[in-house]
Amino acid sequence: MVELEVARVSEVSTRASAFWVEGFASTLNLFKLQRKNSKRSLSNKRFDKLFTHELISRKALGLLGYIIGRAIRSFLLVLGVAALTFLLTHVVAPNPAYIWAGPHTSKSVVQAVIVEYRLNQPYYVQLYYYIISTLSFNFGVSPYFKQPVSSLIAVYFPRTLELVVFAMMLTAFLGVYSGAFAAAHKDRAGDYTVRFFYLVSWSMPPFLVALLLQLFLAYELKLLPPTQLANPALSPPREITGFLLIDSLLEHDYAFFYSALRHLVLPTLSLALISFGIITRITRSSMLQSMSAEFYRTAIMKGVGRRRAIYVHALKNSLIPVITLLALFVSSCSFT
Repeated sequence: MVELEVARVSEVSTRASAFWVEGFASTLNLFKLQRKNSKRSLSNKRFDKLFTHELISRKALGLLGYIIGRAIRSFLLVLGVAALTFLLTHVVAPNPAYIWAGPHTSKSVVQAVIVEYRLNQPYYVQLYYYIISTLSFNFGVSPYFKQPVSSLIAVYFPRTLELVVFAMMLTAFLGVYSGAFAAAHKDRAGDYTVRFFYLVSWSMPPFLVALLLQLFLAYELKLLPPTQLANPALSPPREITGFLLIDSLLEHDYAFFYSALRHLVLPTLSLALISFGIITRITRSSMLQSMSAEFYRTAIMKGVGRRRAIYVHALKNSLIPVITLLALFVSSCSFT
């Protein structure tokens, strides 16, 4: 009986020992597996980090290559335009010296112009000096102003840029909000009115719009000055940046600033009225697409007011093509 009890106790202790050994072995295996997985995850993280750095470097190199390629193509484009301009000039005027000197100029003056601009040399030599002068911003002397063309550009470019900036801001304001208003009142009186005005302004020649505004606003109603950059009785400020408005503010010459700003209204309005129509049309079309989208209907169902949904939610998502078009408008205003 005692032997049986001893055998049972030894069997229980053997099973308990085996259970603890198996538990310890499984724990040890689990620890090893976790350690192996942690090493693998660490190596994966290192690989992901290296791959990310490699991807970023490849993207940077791709962007750099794209910029270099665009710069080379732009340079070749400038060379092509310069060569084409040179050829067209010689086709239209076989002897440009007579055009530059004028029809009633003596032969000695014409000969001096020919020698100065190397017009007595072969065409490929003339083209070489023409391209070199163009790339070095040496555009010769203006026959009208009798001054270097580069100095005239330095004087008139800031004034043109001021006009373009104000015209662009006014065009964007008129075009965007009139287009949004037309889209909000689609197929109603407001829509038809806006479309009528922008079609009339877009179809009229720019010089006619400017002459009509000058006639009515300057000469008939006498609201705005017709010509000049500012009141000729006022002395201009000291040239610091070349921009009259900025220089007058820096010099605290508020009388000249007000006069220059007032003289800027009429040409700004002329450029804006001939250009806002296309902005209005694109804004209206883009707004109608945004107003038929799901986010607009969701905003309306959430209780957002219709005015806020149109002029905040829909308008923000409709400005991408408008901004692209405004970038093209800057160049068109510069040459109008």
